[in-house]
Amino acid sequence: MSIGGGSTTGLAKAIALVSSLPILVVPTTYAGSEMTPIWGLTEGGVKKTGRDPRVLPKTVIYDPALTLSIPPQLSATSAINAIAHCVEALYAKDANPLVSMIAEEGIRAFARSLPHVIKDPCHLDARADALYGAWLGGISLGAVGMALHHKLCHTLGGTFNLPHAETHTVVLPHAVAYNTSAAPEAMARVARGLAAPSAARGLYDLAVSLGAPMSLEALGLKAGDLEKAADLAVQNPYYNPRPVTRDGILALLQDAFAGRPPSA
Repeated sequence: MSIGGGSTTGLAKAIALVSSLPILVVPTTYAGSEMTPIWGLTEGGVKKTGRDPRVLPKTVIYDPALTLSIPPQLSATSAINAIAHCVEALYAKDANPLVSMIAEEGIRAFARSLPHVIKDPCHLDARADALYGAWLGGISLGAVGMALHHKLCHTLGGTFNLPHAETHTVVLPHAVAYNTSAAPEAMARVARGLAAPSAARGLYDLAVSLGAPMSLEALGLKAGDLEKAADLAVQNPYYNPRPVTRDGILALLQDAFAGRPPSA
């Protein structure tokens, strides 16, 4: 049995991977990992991920009352981590109409619930709506593959030990800006779910409005790490709708490092 956030669920999955024991999960954040057969392990400064039906929890219990004590900033970053699952599901290599509908609804659920969660952390209906978004994001993550954004976050987290949800929050608008021209239909869905003029700027503005961290520098990354991060990100890259180039990734990371609004 696992009670807690994504790290707790991840530990339970690691145990299940080698023991085949069934997992019962009670999530207390919006990570969404409880709805996926995906595991992640960091060894030698490199994060490795995989899929295995043994790590998919057998039972998941959602109780919004258990999320009332999550600090506002953690609520924000955990939720944007889940939004990232929805966003990348929309332009995944194996995207399909059903998952795209689920992913867009997940983005919409968070866009309407998060302002209330941050303003009033004990707003039970908003907390329940955010858990609904987390569930939809987890389903999206578990059903299709991910792309550039997740590759970057796995690199930054596994090699430079940056915090998981916060890294997703900082990188997501910039990864979306990088892919905007190559996935216009997906970006239109993201913007529609956010009720924003554009996907990348809508995600950036949402994070700012929630008081989330906005720069990799604030998370502890050093300017001298950017070159290495770019090198690692182009090694064994995930599928991505736009070709992944070192120069393009370095420019993306420089924007994220400085906390600038996303550039095209």
